[in-house]
Amino acid sequence: MKVRKLMVGLSVLTFSALVLGACSSDNNKDSAASSASTTASSTTATSSSNAATTESSAPAKTAGADLQDGTYKLEEKNYSNGYRAVFAITVKDGKITESNGDYVNEAGKSKTEDTEYETNMKAKSGVGPAEFIPALNESLVATQSAGDVEVVTGATHTSESFQNYAQQLIQAAQAGKTDTIEIDNGADLKDGTYQLTEKNDSNGYHVDFAITVSGGKVTESNFDYKNADGKSKKDDTEYETNMKAKSGVGPAEFIPALNDSFLKAMGEEDGSAADVEVVTGATHSTHGFILYAQQLLNAAEKGDTTPIEVDNIVMSK
Repeated sequence: MKVRKLMVGLSVLTFSALVLGACSSDNNKDSAASSASTTASSTTATSSSNAATTESSAPAKTAGADLQDGTYKLEEKNYSNGYRAVFAITVKDGKITESNGDYVNEAGKSKTEDTEYETNMKAKSGVGPAEFIPALNESLVATQSAGDVEVVTGATHTSESFQNYAQQLIQAAQAGKTDTIEIDNGADLKDGTYQLTEKNDSNGYHVDFAITVSGGKVTESNFDYKNADGKSKKDDTEYETNMKAKSGVGPAEFIPALNDSFLKAMGEEDGSAADVEVVTGATHSTHGFILYAQQLLNAAEKGDTTPIEVDNIVMSK
């Protein structure tokens, strides 16, 4: 397989501390409006009441290991279009306090300083590395979640790559593994079966994902959501009915669609998980699929068939 170009793009991707979650995130979120009183005293009382309500109703983590303090690094091994990704996050008091994702050339110079690259990309897509690279880093610190990093319009593929790498760094931080993660980007895929499973259920289900590589090509994609008994979300008629009524599509439709789209994308020259078509009504699940598919492809590039367990963070509703 030819070396795949690692482009990036950004628009908002909500794959929770998805690192993670999946179908439930395809539901629309309710928003509450607040009003102010006309008097100083009632305003103070209302503000105090709202603050207490907000604090008590704020979602709490119900599953997923805390991030351990330290600096976690990831680097691409190979250059693409003269650049490779280098990425580091700093965790302090269990929070991501710094995100330094970037692309550097052989001289170590950042793509944000490449005026020619900036001009050409901006003319073509409306955004350049001087804008989207800082935006991605700021979004990760703000959201504390790889899946919730906002995808930058005009830099979608780069945004999804950023999310993939951020997710891998978050997983390392949960385990306290400070060894630099090396990505053998663009390497031929090694034959074998590669598996990824979420550890924790969200709304009764967790991701179970496996790909098979044969002859250097992805020949099987088995992405699904399973419950504690190993039953697929595709077989949950109540879930199917409710989701379909709300968003127009259910797991019986979007799960096979994602697997088929991935196989089609990977069958193309320089195929990429980022080329998977977004399923209308299951946008968040699509982004989650792409996030994990990219991680499995990174494993296949290295030939590492060790099953990946994601200690996905689950928040209360």
